[in-house]
Amino acid sequence: MKRVMLTVAYDGTNYRGWQLQPKGETIERVLNCCLSELTGEEIMVIGASRTDAGVHAKGNIAVFDTESRIPGDKFSYALNQRLPEDIRICGSREVSLDFHPRHCKSRKTYEYRIYCAPFPMPVKRLYSYFTYVPLNVDLMSQAAAYLVGEHDFKSFCSVQTQALTTVRQVDAVQVYTEGEEIVIRVSGRGFLYNMVRIMAGTLMEVGRGRMEPEKVKEILADRDRQTAGPTAPACGLTLIGYEFLTEEGND
Repeated sequence: MKRVMLTVAYDGTNYRGWQLQPKGETIERVLNCCLSELTGEEIMVIGASRTDAGVHAKGNIAVFDTESRIPGDKFSYALNQRLPEDIRICGSREVSLDFHPRHCKSRKTYEYRIYCAPFPMPVKRLYSYFTYVPLNVDLMSQAAAYLVGEHDFKSFCSVQTQALTTVRQVDAVQVYTEGEEIVIRVSGRGFLYNMVRIMAGTLMEVGRGRMEPEKVKEILADRDRQTAGPTAPACGLTLIGYEFLTEEGND
């Protein structure tokens, strides 16, 4: 028996998210089916991040156990022959049997992209949120600074969250422009359900002038979802990748 780690990239447009659902296609189900077909075993992957419906990824992580004699680093090639074009394995390797991507120290990075222009751009519609309203990036950056550090992010998570605690450590929040796009880049040790999308929605409220940057500090203190901004649409969010803070994950 061995455990193999996959680095998974996908366009989440046509999926109901990562996690298995009673109805609708998911990234997890497609991986399970392809791996089971490849190995002749019943394979169930364990994902590091359960991204929502419509959210994309460049570097999500999954592990699975197998008796297959296929070398760990060859699974990426074999799977990419079977997977649909909107899911790709960017790398694979064998890890220790006790390695679990959700039970080890890690830092993950998300980007939320906003296409700010007079008119929508069709080729960007699946990977960014469109707004014709100008956004003040300097004010958004000032507001973002209040989100860095260890805080209770109860105001920035869905009321449906099942987390035991809403305290999280955010290591960095950057807001900058790339051409006609505004990028909100967030890195942290872990995130709550819808947390990054609510952060993005709140920062956009600041950028529109509907909220002062200092209001973000009050929102954190309120611990009330109703005081934060709206949940930004899923299409603009991409999980960029993981940095494992242990030797196993980064070998």
